[in-house]
Amino acid sequence: MTTGKTGEPHDRVDGRAKVTGQARYAGEFTAPDLVHGFVVGSAIARGKIVRIDAAEALALPGVLQVYTHENTPRLAWRDRSWRDMVAPGGSPLRPLHDAEIRFSGQPVALVIAESFELAREAAGLVKVDYEAAPHETRLAEVESEAHEPARGKKGYTPPPKPRGRADEALAAAPVRVEATYEHPPLHHNPMEPHATTVIVEADGSLTIHDKTQGVSNSRDYVCKVFGLASDQVRVVTPFVGGGFGSGLRPQYQLFLAVLAARELRRSVRVVLSRQQMFTIGYRPWTRQRVALGAERDGRLCALIHEAVGNTSRFEDYCENVVPWSGVLYECPNTRLEYGVAALDLYTPIDARAPGAVTGLWALESAIDELADALDIDPLALRLKNYAEEDQDHRRPFSSKALRDCYREGAARFGWHRRTLAARSMREGALQIGWGMATGIWEAQQAPSQAKALLTVDGRLHVASASGEIGPGTYTIMSQIAAEQLGLPLAAVRFELGDTALPPAMIQGGSATASSVGSAVLAVCRALQHTLLKLAQALPDSPFGGRTLADVEFVDRGLRLRSGVAPAVPLAAIMRHAGLGSIAEQATAIPDLARQSRYTSNAHSAVFVEVAVDEALGTVTVRRVVSAVAGGRILNPKTARSQILGGVVWGIGMALEEHSMLDHGLGRFVNHNLGEYHVPVHADVPAIDVVFVEERDDVVNPLGVKGLGEIGIVGVAAAIANAVFHATGRRIRELPITLDKLL
Repeated sequence: MTTGKTGEPHDRVDGRAKVTGQARYAGEFTAPDLVHGFVVGSAIARGKIVRIDAAEALALPGVLQVYTHENTPRLAWRDRSWRDMVAPGGSPLRPLHDAEIRFSGQPVALVIAESFELAREAAGLVKVDYEAAPHETRLAEVESEAHEPARGKKGYTPPPKPRGRADEALAAAPVRVEATYEHPPLHHNPMEPHATTVIVEADGSLTIHDKTQGVSNSRDYVCKVFGLASDQVRVVTPFVGGGFGSGLRPQYQLFLAVLAARELRRSVRVVLSRQQMFTIGYRPWTRQRVALGAERDGRLCALIHEAVGNTSRFEDYCENVVPWSGVLYECPNTRLEYGVAALDLYTPIDARAPGAVTGLWALESAIDELADALDIDPLALRLKNYAEEDQDHRRPFSSKALRDCYREGAARFGWHRRTLAARSMREGALQIGWGMATGIWEAQQAPSQAKALLTVDGRLHVASASGEIGPGTYTIMSQIAAEQLGLPLAAVRFELGDTALPPAMIQGGSATASSVGSAVLAVCRALQHTLLKLAQALPDSPFGGRTLADVEFVDRGLRLRSGVAPAVPLAAIMRHAGLGSIAEQATAIPDLARQSRYTSNAHSAVFVEVAVDEALGTVTVRRVVSAVAGGRILNPKTARSQILGGVVWGIGMALEEHSMLDHGLGRFVNHNLGEYHVPVHADVPAIDVVFVEERDDVVNPLGVKGLGEIGIVGVAAAIANAVFHATGRRIRELPITLDKLL
């Protein structure tokens, strides 16, 4: 019997379904009368549509309709009806609403046909005439126009007020470093493209299979925009082939598929091509200035971090880029500023570790530059300025094992063998560099619900409208439930991704294990209470007057912790009560009164070795050690996979990924996986993941902090620092390509 205890490594319970093709994704569901849509995108970045001629497309046999702004019905008119759960401030995109063009690739028509191939062919026959207007897609040209972002985006917190007098302290500091760091727009590029299949049921209601990280978000968006009741729309998404933030907001194919299904009263599928995936959200283009002042012994006396990120003309996307600098290092004089500047591009969207991966790329590079200026070991400098409390909010950390991350990561990597000077380590023609960086991410919990059904045959069904974007949610939720009821893992079935289930938070921000896991824990404890009460009614019951603290659930039974009496099978307890099943539902709500007195973060220390070919300028990452303090680890096997994935993306961010803009056309031009480079097997070295033991009884009832984000934070900076150590060249603009090193 395979136990389901947390803390043990387990294979994914949904693994077989995925590798055998049984798992179905949004673009794979079907219906007897299913028709297909293909999107026509704008050829200009800014201006308006003068004329659309769809006659040639409509003349093709099997083409049912071409929707444009001219024949799309008027729908909700208030911005708030189009604003989803995680929308930033501003006016959300309304596809096919009017003749105005706001970005290149904006949907201007939707062709519906009997087959996907026919819809795509017909889309090429739709003729659109435009009146182009001047556009701007260069961040440097609008950086001076940056403004404080509009309030409203969930999770965004404006930078704190300055501490001390940072500018004066910087001017007086014995040692100073100041630099500007930049990274380009970066697209998510999950394997599964964005897709929506809308099935029109016999009663006229809609069952929607959408590529989304939050089924409730997609449902509520559809209901508000189309004026539908919640019981008329059901969104079902059991599997997502990678989201990384791209599925947090409803993308335009959802609106278009529902529009066509309602107008035609037929089931419709709309799938975006890989090229069209580059017309939706991305990690924003960001420029940052970091200035550090220090005493000659390395103690920080001034820290200034300013950042500007791009947004669209119609929304104010924003993220927490600079606050990490005020939390991570002890410094009496700190000034943090952040603004956004509008470009003629679509609105950015959260990408794995939004804000933190950007802010730490700059901060941790600057810390490394300061270490070089001081001739101090980079790890020693970080330890010298280690923050024991959150200075910005003047409160303690709920737990912080970052020192242990430094110690254990450095020991595993062999950091003590690193020479201090740049260009001092070689292997023949290769320059060898060792670099490191710190990672930090917020530990969050959001209200979530779960229900559970325990049957007399010993099977447990637990459900919540959460999502599964790859971290192993099915598995860890099953483990939590199995452990609480003393059941083998195989006896537990966890269901998610359906708005018919109890509501849960959108899957993102590394908060699913914390939020949905706490709901699963709560509903299983409700079952425990019920079972104990029933057990107390047994003849000669040993459980009379006992509480849950006195008993334990093991091997499908209930027994006293003292062990003075044998376990009573749960089936026997239920049969005596005449019950074939027991059902419970519970809600887990954050203990804000307690949690708000602390700052809760996951931390990491990333150590990297690179080899640089001096003649060619090529960079190879040879090994990585990532030491992570993420609270309680529910499943070491799936947890390690999360860190591996984050490190791989960090390698891509540092060395390869770049959404390149043709500023004359105002569009992304490397819009395919042949020209947008992501790491492949040859680019990824041995990655050693170390989980540092960390207990936290404040952050949530499970003591977990989440791992989806922390794995990527700090990786790009560690690689850049290693490249400097190898070559003596400081690259401050990502990606680090060979032309910047030659």
